[in-house]
Amino acid sequence: MGSTPGTSGRPTAGGVGRRDLIKRAAALGIISVPTMSFLSACASGGGGDNDKAKTVKKTKDNPFGVAKDNDLDVFIFKGGYGDAYAKAWEASYEKKYGGSVAHSGEQDVTGKLQPRFNKGNPPDVVDDSGSKKMKLDTLHKEGHLTDLTQLLDAPSIDDPSKKIRDIMLPGTIEQGTFGGKFHALFYVYATWGLWYSNKLFKKHGWKVPKTWDELLDIMKDAKSKGIGGLAHQGKYPYYMNIVIMDLIAKTGGMDAVKAIDNLDKKAFVGNPAAERAIEAVYEIVEKGLLMPGTNSLEHTEAQTKWNEYKAVFIPSGSWLENEQAKQTPDDFEMTFLPLPLLPGSKMKLHALRTGADEPFIVPSKAKNVQGGLEFLRRMLSKEGATAFAKEASSLSVLGPEYVDESVQLRPGIKTALAAVDACPVDERFNFRYSEWYGELDVAIQNATGELMAKRITPKKWLERCQAAVDKEAKKNPDTKRK
Repeated sequence: MGSTPGTSGRPTAGGVGRRDLIKRAAALGIISVPTMSFLSACASGGGGDNDKAKTVKKTKDNPFGVAKDNDLDVFIFKGGYGDAYAKAWEASYEKKYGGSVAHSGEQDVTGKLQPRFNKGNPPDVVDDSGSKKMKLDTLHKEGHLTDLTQLLDAPSIDDPSKKIRDIMLPGTIEQGTFGGKFHALFYVYATWGLWYSNKLFKKHGWKVPKTWDELLDIMKDAKSKGIGGLAHQGKYPYYMNIVIMDLIAKTGGMDAVKAIDNLDKKAFVGNPAAERAIEAVYEIVEKGLLMPGTNSLEHTEAQTKWNEYKAVFIPSGSWLENEQAKQTPDDFEMTFLPLPLLPGSKMKLHALRTGADEPFIVPSKAKNVQGGLEFLRRMLSKEGATAFAKEASSLSVLGPEYVDESVQLRPGIKTALAAVDACPVDERFNFRYSEWYGELDVAIQNATGELMAKRITPKKWLERCQAAVDKEAKKNPDTKRK
């Protein structure tokens, strides 16, 4: 997820032109942990309703009735995508509506915003991401999220004959729906998997692995040459869960994905796909194929060592290249790799996790809710999507056709987009549990951290994850993902 905690470098020109972006448009057919519960922290929240922003009559050009010269408060998670794109959005909003836009670019979302939510004085727009994000499921249950259905029904800025809901890639609305209502705009079109240096591959004569055994063979050969097989961002087990959860999905198919999202009694224990996948991943640990010291590293520390050719592979999302722009050698040839397969896998090699990521919310107790809604609408325009592509070298959930021809994306993201192109729409997948059930996500991450440090066995990992699923199921007995 652009949810990487950290700062990014500035994008450089390279890779993908307008024709390539348009060519991909048809193919894009879908589209660590706070210690204090936000549920308890928000229990005393209140206030903030006596000083709401002024509004005017709603029109097709101004569907939310935003009045001129109202101030707007925007909070951005400054992670893998940086926050320069948001400053461009803010300048556009100010030009249209006047007032001043207060900008905050931070990494500790919960630490900075929990006191404000408690006092009933949250920002008007929040990019809620990173390892210290607020739990969306808790915010939803506590009534802190504005229903964004009105945004979906608002006219598009570029073509008022179309509604916002009709221009976003499929899957975007479902990803941001909680309790039957659309509460979060997952704005970024992201892809997750493994990454490697093609320069390093060419130097050592390695071929792109298609099977899990071939992946391990490369890691073993790398170890013999004094290179780590796999680096991972040890202090943030979210990243290693990209490997684990995607291997479960590709081994067991969508049934395995839905079993976890639907809190099934055999989501982990008794699930052959989960059992095979976690044993396979643990083999990397047992055979000493991890980059030495990786378990104790921050995300950018691990990624920088990978950029220094101290490891062959690293898991991450498609924000990685932008985040590592300053640390990546010019001739590194960063390349994306869909997860290789275990024997008998139900999904094909080209199957991959991709879809809407990086949630933006409008707090229900914000002073300027109308301005927040309009800010999101302006993000969902060609101007907004182009600014994001230019500054973050990534695509929005509007797809490439909303990116101006002047923008060139980095070469690494080009390889990720090529992987998406190669994967039929019905073979792309995404998990929902991490947003639907914040505590479950934390529990799985914690178990993975223990597993990679060799403090628990694969069997114990399965048991801990299943126990967390069972606990969540008692609180949410009616969960169903079709």
